[in-house]
Amino acid sequence: MFLPARDAFSPEARRPFRLSRRPEERVRVLGGAMDLVRPEEVFHFVAGKIAAREGAIVANHNLHSLYLIRKDEKIAEFYQRSDLIEVDSVPLIFWARIVGRASRRFHRCTYLDWRDAFWERAIAENWKVFFVGGAPGVGEQAVDRIRADWPGAQIETHHGYFDVTQDGIENQAVVELIQAYKPDIVLVGMGMPRQEVWVLENQAQLGPCVTFTVGGAFDYEAGVQRPSPRWMGQVGMEWLFRLMVDPQRLFTRYCLEPWHLMGPALHDLRKALVRQAVSRKASDTARAEYTRAADLARSDSLGGR
Repeated sequence: MFLPARDAFSPEARRPFRLSRRPEERVRVLGGAMDLVRPEEVFHFVAGKIAAREGAIVANHNLHSLYLIRKDEKIAEFYQRSDLIEVDSVPLIFWARIVGRASRRFHRCTYLDWRDAFWERAIAENWKVFFVGGAPGVGEQAVDRIRADWPGAQIETHHGYFDVTQDGIENQAVVELIQAYKPDIVLVGMGMPRQEVWVLENQAQLGPCVTFTVGGAFDYEAGVQRPSPRWMGQVGMEWLFRLMVDPQRLFTRYCLEPWHLMGPALHDLRKALVRQAVSRKASDTARAEYTRAADLARSDSLGGR
């Protein structure tokens, strides 16, 4: 009854894309709100915020974050305050499609998927980027690789191994460093949920910039972690690759946490059934009204002969 449409699994062209957002792009799935947007639409949103000198938070949802918002009030608050919430999970996109949402595979937005388009846009728009996260030295390696591919990239970095206590000396030093650089975009890669809490507590001090949470993206850029083959991400199996690479750290996340989402999943199914019943009733009513009108028209026609 709720099998995904065929195009949920097939690649689709990413252009043209909408320049204005629609209310129905934000959906609620598995207990969390998220935006069904393409990477190009994310960049268009970001460009508008930068041009207006307005701050914004771009977050992302996956099954792990959906678990965390049920367990951690600060994480829940972070997502409530986020201006745009990308979908960073093909299984989540498939599930949204199953329960009647207009999700497609191109709605997956992760740094590794939109990296090239991002840096191309950043250079064209003269955006200044600051990355905070990773172990000491990792950010610098990542920046060297980015500049090798994109010589015009404006980017500075600071490692994420500092005391993130909001009023602490080390944290304030990092905030002041970012303020002095005056970036248009801040990429925060400290891992979930540390990065979300840090953005929640410090975004207001960073100035009019757009902040992204990007997890281990710069570890991949630096080559200290091996990313999964992109085809595995496209078919929703990236989690399996990561689990095989680091089973001790990720077993709980991938094998136990999803069971805590069974309640929200059943809620999604109930809502999908209700929507389908309402839609069917509306269709039946419209069909009956059309038939009645056709019968009246036929009767009038015959009566007039």
